[in-house]
Amino acid sequence: MDSIVVTGNGPLSGQVPIAGAKNACLALMPATLLSDEPLTLTNAPRLSDIRTMTALLQSLGAEVVPLQGGQVLALSSHDLIGHLAHYDIVRKMRASILVLGPLLARAGEAVVSLPGGCAIGARPVDLHLSGLEALGAEMELREGYVHARAPRGGLVGGRVRFPLVSVGATENVLMAATLARGSTVIENAAREPEIVDLARCLRAMGARIEGEGTDRIEVEGVERLSGATHRVVADRIEMGTYMLVPAICGGEVECLGGGLDLLPGFADKLDEAGITVRATEDGVAVSRGNGRVRAVDVTTAPYPGFPTDLQAQMMALLCLADGVSVLEERIFENRFMHAPELMRMGARIEVHGGTARVTGVDRLKGAPVMATDLRASVSLILAALAAQGETVVNRVYHLDRGYERVEEKLSALGAKIERVAA
Repeated sequence: MDSIVVTGNGPLSGQVPIAGAKNACLALMPATLLSDEPLTLTNAPRLSDIRTMTALLQSLGAEVVPLQGGQVLALSSHDLIGHLAHYDIVRKMRASILVLGPLLARAGEAVVSLPGGCAIGARPVDLHLSGLEALGAEMELREGYVHARAPRGGLVGGRVRFPLVSVGATENVLMAATLARGSTVIENAAREPEIVDLARCLRAMGARIEGEGTDRIEVEGVERLSGATHRVVADRIEMGTYMLVPAICGGEVECLGGGLDLLPGFADKLDEAGITVRATEDGVAVSRGNGRVRAVDVTTAPYPGFPTDLQAQMMALLCLADGVSVLEERIFENRFMHAPELMRMGARIEVHGGTARVTGVDRLKGAPVMATDLRASVSLILAALAAQGETVVNRVYHLDRGYERVEEKLSALGAKIERVAA
């Protein structure tokens, strides 16, 4: 397994282009299953998770052709050959469950393995299943697979009220509802920008959707969807990660291609910590003045709150803050596995269940550390950028699932970072 070697070398400055959103693209790609006409996605990120979704769609008979170095994906599902999403592919990535709704709506049946992904909690699929059952689907779990079947005549519109906000379940039901007969109302729907992006793409394909970006989405089913071309929204998690580079190291970084509307809760916390954040014509600029950042308390929450996918990175910053910060994780259990690795670098962190208490220190020191999941990987790199000496981050295969050319982008800002092949 490759490692990333980082040597802290002071403030970093420059511009960094933000790729298309991984989490948005992984929902947009299965939308091709809803139509027999081509779907073209531009501004696609070049990540291993995208390759996994490509393999899954191809196993179902879809054509997926990367163009322009992978930044454009040309998809077509004119001739599906099956409805089985096999364990060998699905186990690699949780977003694989997003083929369930489109397959049910288009083919009337689906057999999908229970998914895998980062080990950051159970993340059950029960909300996906109950949401699709509200549209008339019959579900059965057998030998690690979801066996789903639509009633004769296809799915029917219904009322779906999620007891908890779930981005993935909202996406699955939204896609299925576009081809269901009649009207569907999704209540307590996720409001994330990725949901808005999916709805815009589906609408370009001919879907009738209202209310995306609110907690109530209404869908009027149509008989068929057409092809479309859609630009993937900027990756707000990648943007937030690079916004933390000058916050933790000093300097000024402009993130190109994103906007503050993607991260309102996160931007508020940076402001509270004493970090300067401002909108520019091309994106978002972040800078830090002299002295340490202020300690702040953080509670993860669905959009527009503080994203769980930026909690690990924020912890890296708060390890060097002036004072005591408390981070409360309310989205996923078992998501503080990066804390012991940060402590190897000199951080002072106490974890009690879903709460971490971080007492800021004057400096971190380089050390060999182990990445445990995608966001933990990059949190250790952020800490290493500000640490004294050399840090070796091991098991970085997680990193390639969600960050495109991270060494190249950080090097362009002046960082001393390199990947070492196993």
